[in-house]
Amino acid sequence: MKTRAAILRSMGASRPYADSRPLSIETVTLDPPGPGEVQVRIRAAGLCHSDLSVINGDRPRPLPMALGHEAAGEVEVLGEGVEDLAVGDHVVMVFMPSCGHCPPCAEGRPALCEPGAAANGRGELLTGAQRLHAGDEVLHHHLGCSAFAERAVVSRRSLIRIDPALPFDQAALFGCAVLTGVGAVVNTAGVRPGQSVAVVGLGGVGLASVLGALACGASPVVAVDLSEDKLALARTLGPVHTVHAADADAIDQVRALTGGGAEVVVEMAGSARALEAAWKMTRRGGTTVTAGLPPPDAVLPVNIVGLVAEERTLKGSYIGTCVPSRDLPRYVALFREGRLPVDRLMSGSLPLDRINEGFDRLAEGSVARLVVTL
Repeated sequence: MKTRAAILRSMGASRPYADSRPLSIETVTLDPPGPGEVQVRIRAAGLCHSDLSVINGDRPRPLPMALGHEAAGEVEVLGEGVEDLAVGDHVVMVFMPSCGHCPPCAEGRPALCEPGAAANGRGELLTGAQRLHAGDEVLHHHLGCSAFAERAVVSRRSLIRIDPALPFDQAALFGCAVLTGVGAVVNTAGVRPGQSVAVVGLGGVGLASVLGALACGASPVVAVDLSEDKLALARTLGPVHTVHAADADAIDQVRALTGGGAEVVVEMAGSARALEAAWKMTRRGGTTVTAGLPPPDAVLPVNIVGLVAEERTLKGSYIGTCVPSRDLPRYVALFREGRLPVDRLMSGSLPLDRINEGFDRLAEGSVARLVVTL
C-alpha cells in the first residue's frame, strides 16, 4: 500500500531546516506485515534529539532512511503468528526491540538486546525485513519504527499495548522520553526518597528525569540548563531548584544546593562538556548517570584516583534500563494518578508537512517536546 513518510536522504544539511529541508515528505510503498510483524496507523510521533542527531550527522545511520522512533498508534493489520494483539488496539512503539532469547534479554535487560541492536544498526526490523520502498529503492527503518509516517510495519517486539483512553499525543512520549528519562532515575540510578538529585539538560528526556526524581521523593531536586524557558518550566513541575548552565559558578551552585554535591546527577544534554560538569556536581560516593548521545568520538576525562578514592560511580543508561512491557504501564499508571504529569512536557503539535520547521525549534533548544499528529 501507499503511505506518506519523512525520508532522510543525506545528513549534515545546513540550518534552518525549514529552508534546506533534510526530510522530504514522500509517498512510498509499505509492504504488508510478515510473520511476527504488525502494521500500525501512526497517530502521533514525538520529535527527539535522537532523530536530530541522525539529521545533523552526529549519529550516522544507513541512508535513505524513514525517520521517527517515538510514537503511538492503532493496530491495523496483524502478521502471521501475532496472537496477543488485535486490530484496533492502541500501542506505543519502543525503539529497541527485544528478542527475548539473547544473553541480555535472558538476564532481564531487554534494552541491551543483541539482535535488536544489530537490526537497528542495519536499518532493519528485528525480523531482518525492510518494508518500505520508493520505487525500486529500499528505505531503511529508523530504530525499527520509522514513525514519521502515516503507517508503519514494525516487529511485534517493538510494541506495547496501552489503555485506549490515553490520548495518542501523550502516549507517544512514553515510548522514549518517559522510558528513558524516568527510567534513568528509577532503574539506572535507583534513586531513593530523600536523596539529592541534579538533572543536566532539560529537553523532553531531561524534564522526564525531573518528574521521575520528584515521583521518587528525591530532595532536593536541581535542574540545570541553558534555557531560561526550560528552567521556568522545571520550576512548575514541583519543588525544583534551578541553575543556569552558563553561570560561571554553575557547578558550585549545584554543590551548595545539595550540601557538597548531589548523590545522583543525571546528564541528558548529549554533550561531553555537560557530562564533565555533571561528574563535578556529584558528591563523594555518588552516582553520575548519562543517557545523552554526543557524537561517537566524544570522550570524557576522568580522574581515576578520584574515581577510586571517592568510590564514585559512572553509569550509562539506555532506554532507562527499562523492561518496557513492565515499566511503561507503570509509568502510565503514575501519570493517571497525577504523580508523573508527562503532559506538561508537551510544547505543541504540528502536521507532518512542517516537520523540518519542528526540528529547527528542537535544534534551537526552544522546546521540550513537539509532537507530529497524523
